[in-house]
Amino acid sequence: MNAVELLEPTRLWRASEVLTQPSPVPAAPGVYGWYFEQAPDPRLPRDQLLYVGMAPRRMAARVSRQNLRGRVRYHYRGNAEGSTLRFTLGCLLGLELRRVGSGKRLTFGLVGERELTAWMAEYARVCWMQHDEPWAAESELIAQLDLPLNLDQNRHHTFYPYLRSLRSSARAQARSLPIGS
Repeated sequence: MNAVELLEPTRLWRASEVLTQPSPVPAAPGVYGWYFEQAPDPRLPRDQLLYVGMAPRRMAARVSRQNLRGRVRYHYRGNAEGSTLRFTLGCLLGLELRRVGSGKRLTFGLVGERELTAWMAEYARVCWMQHDEPWAAESELIAQLDLPLNLDQNRHHTFYPYLRSLRSSARAQARSLPIGS
């Protein structure tokens, strides 16, 4: 697989550009990569590919409606419950994870999610490449590249134990707190 579009992108896109109508992100299957002008943790490099994701996921029982446009836009403006990337970034940035709604969903609350959205608008940049089988492409990329923010399929990475522990601690702390908003 040729990952040049992610490793040496001709352009990195800001939140303000991705969230426009019409969006430049194609409503197609593919893989996306995230770069950060300011690293979310001092042990991580800036301006380097740190995370890849895909849309849609491979689904055995049904066809997924996800595509690059929806996923990338969600990462920029969604919440930690629906975005592993947002969950990871919020934990690294020290935001407080909370149980919300019925108490089963975990997010950074209204204020924390707003802070994370603002941080991402300032520092997060994304690129993408269309691919008919993004699950295969993502697996290949994780196996071949240094992607410290990916946990799935990435136990071999040196940042994995720290990130896994940080996220686990955030979940445990959130479950010990009252339900927030």
